[in-house]
Amino acid sequence: MADIMMCEPFELYNLLNRCSRVSRLAEINYLCVIDARETQDYRMSHIITAKHVKTDSEGTFLLPEAVEVDSMQHVVVYDSNTSCLQEQGRAVDCAQALAKASICPVHVVRGGFQEFSALYPFLRTEKILYTIMELENLKTYPVEIIAGLLYMGDQEQGMDSSILKDLKISAVISLSQSNTLEATKGNQTMLNIPVADSVVSDLYSSLERICTFISSHINTGCRVLTVSRQGRNRCSAVTIAFLMHHLKYTLEEAWKYVLKCKPSMRPNTGFLQQLSDWELHTMGTKVTDIAEPHF
Repeated sequence: MADIMMCEPFELYNLLNRCSRVSRLAEINYLCVIDARETQDYRMSHIITAKHVKTDSEGTFLLPEAVEVDSMQHVVVYDSNTSCLQEQGRAVDCAQALAKASICPVHVVRGGFQEFSALYPFLRTEKILYTIMELENLKTYPVEIIAGLLYMGDQEQGMDSSILKDLKISAVISLSQSNTLEATKGNQTMLNIPVADSVVSDLYSSLERICTFISSHINTGCRVLTVSRQGRNRCSAVTIAFLMHHLKYTLEEAWKYVLKCKPSMRPNTGFLQQLSDWELHTMGTKVTDIAEPHF
């Protein structure tokens, strides 16, 4: 029987927005989202791609039809508003049924549909069935690093006015040799850091300025988005540096945290060395051995 764990709404948000060339939601064994609410509630509105789960005559939850729970990489269940595993509610009861079939931990969304839909109203829908092509073409949003404050994405997302509006982004940091985003500037404050996607590029000299910029916004509750061309190298290096600066994480702690939010992130070896130097600057010593294989 698999473990049952709570997950925060932003963790489900990040799972829903992972992509390679297209949305990962098109992968049949990637993510199973289960809505454990009553049928009428599900039909009225639910989290995108969520499947409704039925009960038998005794109220026992049944495994969802046409879903191989035992092959899923991620299994997530929610009800209306469950906030902890000690509550006796539909989400926990359903999770227990799913855990018998799953090989991966089953996660229960803290706050349920009420909390998630309040935070991400643009990710709720009445649509029940999707074709593979529809899933491949779903819009993906920047990943959320610090809930409600810091986001990380690619250049295309940074130029999408609907994404900036949905996420209520107040400031955008663009890490690019070109100043492409300036042409699409809306009400956001823009900071362009001209840096090439190269192992010999100097990012270190801009880290203090970038961290100060992010802090000045999130300390007042404003939301910041960092972007680079593909959203994997330059912006992830900057995001790691900020977590080291703001939360006093070691390089390894910040690396693992960002990797959990976006498994495809990958600062190049030049930026990794600069982050090691940044660790010395922020902590007074180099704690992390960047020669370890997981870097």
